[in-house]
Amino acid sequence: MRTNIVHMGAGELTYEIRNIIGIVEKLRGMGLEVNLENIGDPVAKGERVPEWLKRIVSELALDDSTYGYCPTQGMEETRAFLSARNNSNGGVRLKSEDIIFFNGLGDAIAKVYGLLRTTARVITPSPTYTTHSSSEAAHAGLSPLTYNLDPCNNWKPDVEEIHKKVKYNPAVAGILIINPDNPTGMVYPEEYLREIVSIARQYGLFIIADEIYENLVYNGRSTKSLSDVIGDVPAISMKGISKEFPWPGSRCGWIEIYNMDRDPHFASYIKSILNAKMLEVCSTTLPQRAIPRILSHPEYPGHLNERRLRYERFSGIAFDMLQGIQGVIANPANGSFYMSVVFEDGLLNNEQSLPIRNQEMRELIESLVSRPGVSPDKRFVYYLLAAKGICVVPLSSFNTELQGFRVTLLQPEENKFREMIKTLAQGINQYLGHSGI
Repeated sequence: MRTNIVHMGAGELTYEIRNIIGIVEKLRGMGLEVNLENIGDPVAKGERVPEWLKRIVSELALDDSTYGYCPTQGMEETRAFLSARNNSNGGVRLKSEDIIFFNGLGDAIAKVYGLLRTTARVITPSPTYTTHSSSEAAHAGLSPLTYNLDPCNNWKPDVEEIHKKVKYNPAVAGILIINPDNPTGMVYPEEYLREIVSIARQYGLFIIADEIYENLVYNGRSTKSLSDVIGDVPAISMKGISKEFPWPGSRCGWIEIYNMDRDPHFASYIKSILNAKMLEVCSTTLPQRAIPRILSHPEYPGHLNERRLRYERFSGIAFDMLQGIQGVIANPANGSFYMSVVFEDGLLNNEQSLPIRNQEMRELIESLVSRPGVSPDKRFVYYLLAAKGICVVPLSSFNTELQGFRVTLLQPEENKFREMIKTLAQGINQYLGHSGI
């Protein structure tokens, strides 16, 4: 074309979590049975949606009003319910107008980063959920700015590193926290959250907290919501129902805005997000109407606790089987339903492989891993997929130089989960040339 129409940040928009599905479908077409451990969809993995929750949704679906538009910011009664729920915890107070609904957090993330001034940067964790790092980098047309999560310290960040990177880079306007973390399963201790808030206060920054997994914390860990520790610092908390209910197909999430009136630039920025939402008219109506009824249902606490206990148990199973493998760094997940595993530096190379009996499958994998720029952990993931039928995600796709993979804890049947992890451990040992388990 006579004018280049490609956004300067388009190259940053990658999503290996779903990209690998194209390879899965080709292998399935060749007869491979695949265990999908790449996407955080509890329903797709076989988790049953409770009947009482289905009845709530069914009853609402019979109401004509759920088929119409709702207010741009979201249903007033739902926003009032959520703000009252927040205000009962004693942290920063919310009004219903401090909440904006979106069609899932992917929609919210795109607008939160996309409407920042191009020169304003948000420093993100590394590794981090790809939608955040890619969206932030795309808005700036530059590589992501990051702070490291340390696998040798239970994936906790070095707060002093955050401080130095903020201090010496005046382009940094915000700090991203994902708590509990995706992809690592780490839960931020309260003192870490308070230190990060202190850094934001000192340098006049705002905070983005992705708290989609905030009620999926286990292993005796405790944390605080951002609203409990934010004080007078401007911030955005991202929340939703896709992981917690779970209802990922609802595409329903929201942001809570804290201390909007403390800074005129922040207030104008939030107004631009709302204006952008107005151009879409509104988000989906039915799931918003369901939220107060589901969260208030007497069976909801028990439903949520049962899920937490299962993830806790499966986290322990995976950790016990993986942490003793030579050259592997594993930490138990303490929140969300993911675990990330790291290979020690230099352990992976471009000569390693796993035996793939089917020639057509072997030729496909060899063609993929021989392409320029394929990371060592992606090579491992592709061989694991074709040889063992387990689909995980290379850790390097989460904006990190660490080599490893992320696996989910979502298989609802314990025996099947144990067998999958056992096969995964055997595949690692075989790939690395160790004696099998």
